[in-house]
Amino acid sequence: MTGADITQYFDYLFMVMLLFIGLTIIRLQNLFAVVMLTGVYSLIAAAWFVSLGAADVAITEAAVGAGISTVLLLAAMLLTAGEAKPTSAFRHWAALVVMAAAGVAVFYALGDLPVYGAADTPANTGPGMAYIERTPDEINIPNVVTAVLASYRGFDTMGEVFVVFAAGVGVALLLNLSGRGRREEDGE
Repeated sequence: MTGADITQYFDYLFMVMLLFIGLTIIRLQNLFAVVMLTGVYSLIAAAWFVSLGAADVAITEAAVGAGISTVLLLAAMLLTAGEAKPTSAFRHWAALVVMAAAGVAVFYALGDLPVYGAADTPANTGPGMAYIERTPDEINIPNVVTAVLASYRGFDTMGEVFVVFAAGVGVALLLNLSGRGRREEDGE
């Protein structure tokens, strides 16, 4: 058994874990448990990204998906009831069907992925190799990922930072506009 075979088994394990957590989230009524499980879901997705060799995406998923999103959802949960209103069985089954269809599509597509580390994959022969070859001469940054994110895709990265900042400001405004801050100032 090769290292690629073992990694593929980990991919299947990660998918099963994500499927199980997704099914659990659908069934829960307690909003705190749902928020915590979405954080766990993001952490497992980040581990899967590491397994796929996308460490930069994994770091982003862990920071945004498990970190910031969980904190923002917990803050938003303070403004709501702790339990979700009961929903009809049809909505649960509809969500299950959609999630199962997406899961089947992912499992079906997994067989078409190239072998891990193969030199002839599109990621290793196309633009990726061009960046690796050009970075030392054009940018003189030893880390190619940093060079791509900070220089070649600098405006894109700056736009992503603005979007995250705007989302944070929006949530802060929503939390303040709820009236909690004004009531405390008025002495109520």
